[in-house]
Amino acid sequence: MMKTMNDLPDDIELLKKMLLEQRQMLTEKDQQIAKKDTEITQWQSRYQHVLEQWQLARQRAFGKSSEAMPGQGELFDEPQSLLEEETEHKAIDTPIAQSRKQPKRQLLPKDLPREVVLLDIADSEKVCDGCHGALHRMGEDKAERLEFIPAQLKVIETVRPKYACRQCDQTGTSVQIKQRAPEPSLIPKGIATPSLLAQIISGKYQYALPLYRQEALFKQYGIELSRQTMSDWIEKCAIAIQPIYDRLYEVLLEQPALYADETTLNVVKEAKNTCYMWVYCSGTDQDVSPPKLLASGAQRIVLYDFQLSRSGQCPKTFLKNYQGYLQVDGYGAYEQTDAQLVGCWAHARRYFMDIAKTSPKGKAGKHTLALNHIQKLYAIEARAQQCKTTKEAFAYRQAHAPQALADYKAWLEKTVSQKPPSDKLTKALNYSLNQWDKLIRYVDDPCLNIDNNRAERAIKPFVIGRKNWLFANTANGAQSSANLYSLIETAKANGLIAYDYLVKLFEELPKREKGVDLDDLLPWNIKLTH
Repeated sequence: MMKTMNDLPDDIELLKKMLLEQRQMLTEKDQQIAKKDTEITQWQSRYQHVLEQWQLARQRAFGKSSEAMPGQGELFDEPQSLLEEETEHKAIDTPIAQSRKQPKRQLLPKDLPREVVLLDIADSEKVCDGCHGALHRMGEDKAERLEFIPAQLKVIETVRPKYACRQCDQTGTSVQIKQRAPEPSLIPKGIATPSLLAQIISGKYQYALPLYRQEALFKQYGIELSRQTMSDWIEKCAIAIQPIYDRLYEVLLEQPALYADETTLNVVKEAKNTCYMWVYCSGTDQDVSPPKLLASGAQRIVLYDFQLSRSGQCPKTFLKNYQGYLQVDGYGAYEQTDAQLVGCWAHARRYFMDIAKTSPKGKAGKHTLALNHIQKLYAIEARAQQCKTTKEAFAYRQAHAPQALADYKAWLEKTVSQKPPSDKLTKALNYSLNQWDKLIRYVDDPCLNIDNNRAERAIKPFVIGRKNWLFANTANGAQSSANLYSLIETAKANGLIAYDYLVKLFEELPKREKGVDLDDLLPWNIKLTH
């Protein structure tokens, strides 16, 4: 409690001492207040970080997965000054009016079996009600409906007659018995046919149907087929297709450009390690229109590789001395390879998209400007894809992309020097700047793409399957999965029905001698009878 003037002592030294004590008390209180303010700021920052992470997690779980921005083509020819001026006042998610196409039912395939059902009037009605003359057939209406026939199971009973000499048997000499050898099979003395094996494998690795569910499906048909038995069959099939995998691996390393990505995998017997499934691919997907910038002669290959870690030794060992282009995200493990690394603009954009998703709706900012710069690069690629030839498309890219890249880099350097208001924005800006030499490399060669979406789409089937079967039991089982996923996804990328391709392989591989040429069984060479 402060003392009044009458309470103050006359001694000057004592007054000084009291003043110093009061000043010390005020200083301590200021320090306490500053400490509390710092703690409050830290807690607010932590709360904001947790809130942003929660918003991102909610968006990824329940929101749209597309990262496309509205009006992608509009920004292509805008002057840079106009672009920045308008963007400051325009929200990132402003809807753009688009003309909707009316849905049109696709025609059913012509090669499907057809049963014609004729719905005709009775002969007694084929008379005109007015003049009672005979009616003539003037035309007809047709309508197609699709009927589903459930899976059918049948038993193939193979009979191999035995022949012996009766005369030798009667004379007591050694009897010669002749019998045709059994047909070669991946599962000798087993009940599995190529079609059954292909169905089980495509069910698990293409349609993410775990073995315990398939066990229940067979049981409803009266077939006791345990998941352990099916697991043993799958492992034997994975071993049998190893020569095909090895040949695909050789062809993969001959491609001018590769794409790579990796994801986690839970392996029960390797619980101490965080295991990873790596994917390496070339060419493009069958699900999207083949881009004009795809190098002529490039094969569509998808290979999975199981590893116990995410270290740089994994891609270095797999790629050996590969010196072509390797398009990846910014993960440092790929730096250990001998490949020429190419950056991914989808990853660079994703940092800014995460900011946009956690920002108040309708609020634009620096991240909006960055997204518009990147959007302009994608607009150039979209225009290039409309060119008739690879040469024209590459020329268009080289004519327009360098200036857009130069504008974006200048904006990045200017913005990062102004001390951005948030750590997330700083991280997003620095990612683009640190990866710049790799990000601009796609302009140098027509076989390169603007992003690494090829690998991300290739690994997506594995990620979807993992959500259903959850884990692998052993490392050998994980590698078997890698082999089978590789063949299924490569078959799909080459326009084949994976089931038909597996049936053909399982029929042909037992007939082939070890070490013979298998190029005729590769997905782009094989002849299937559908």
